Amino acid sequence: MSSSTVDELMAELADLENPKMRAVNERHGDDHGVNLSALRAIAKRLKTQQPLARELWATGDTAARLLALLVCRPREYDAGELDAMLRDSRAPKVQDWLVNYVVKKNADVEDLRVAWMQDPDPVVASAGWALTSDRVAKKPEGLDLPGLLDTIEAQMRQAPERLQWAMNQTLATIGIEHGDLRARALDIGERLQVLKDYPTPPNCTSPFAPDWINEIVRRRTAV
Repeated sequence: MSSSTVDELMAELADLENPKMRAVNERHGDDHGVNLSALRAIAKRLKTQQPLARELWATGDTAARLLALLVCRPREYDAGELDAMLRDSRAPKVQDWLVNYVVKKNADVEDLRVAWMQDPDPVVASAGWALTSDRVAKKPEGLDLPGLLDTIEAQMRQAPERLQWAMNQTLATIGIEHGDLRARALDIGERLQVLKDYPTPPNCTSPFAPDWINEIVRRRTAV
């Protein structure tokens, strides 16, 4: 893919930049102002193009990297590349899309999950916990769920924000998906009070783990 094509896409992304949207996104650590629906429309037009995805990622631009993650082939990255990409993707939205759209579909997902969980960088560790939450829900066999609760109980309250969010998600997922551990998950959430006062819009589920667990279980049992 020629560099002029990347240049054209960068110009297209620049034209989509909305200063008000950038201001909102920057409050969450994301340095771009492109509407994500517009970004997805570009990706739909481009279809899958791995060489282009690599070039877009190499620009370092957040909007371009989000586009790269939509047009890449997740299985064509090796573990080393994905590890480097995660460490270089400091914008939360880029990290989130990298984990959910690419790493989860890669053959090395489990090796990366285990390695990242133990990483001293809290941003990297948060990706490991996000992958762990996904595995708790979809393929919990072999996981030490009580051990995960021990770690959450000991570390979540003092964890940096992004790591705390991912640990909290894992706590909620354990409580939702594993009835035998639900009482303990609820107890941990109540005692730690993490995200208890997080502002939650009407008709949205609170990220406070006890409320989150109880609401999802209620919905499932009501069906």
